[in-house]
Amino acid sequence: MNRQEIFEWVKATYGTEPDYPWNDWNAVLRHKDNNKWYGVVLEVAESKLGLTGDRIVDVLNVKCDPILIGSLRQQKGYIPAYHMNKDSWISILLDGSVPSEEIKNLIELSYNLTKKKKSNK
Repeated sequence: MNRQEIFEWVKATYGTEPDYPWNDWNAVLRHKDNNKWYGVVLEVAESKLGLTGDRIVDVLNVKCDPILIGSLRQQKGYIPAYHMNKDSWISILLDGSVPSEEIKNLIELSYNLTKKKKSNK
């Protein structure tokens, strides 16, 4: 998936559209009801991600189960979260190395982990 495919999918699935708070190409995906982030699409230099090369690449940061993060980091296309808490967020390279269904599943997990908590009252 590329950034545009992600934006189309989250709009169809959650009714949300990307927000551009920094007036650049970096986009935040937020819940409508609580404004919490469930995803961030960023343009980052490969060297800043610990990769070899100097190209600018897109990554998607999503909140994730810490236990799952450890196993994902062992797979191609996953790296420690860029500019986020590395214990609870992970970055996904949007270079085709991670299947679309995996990305959708991780967006859904992030969406659920960040949604408004229901009151027990």
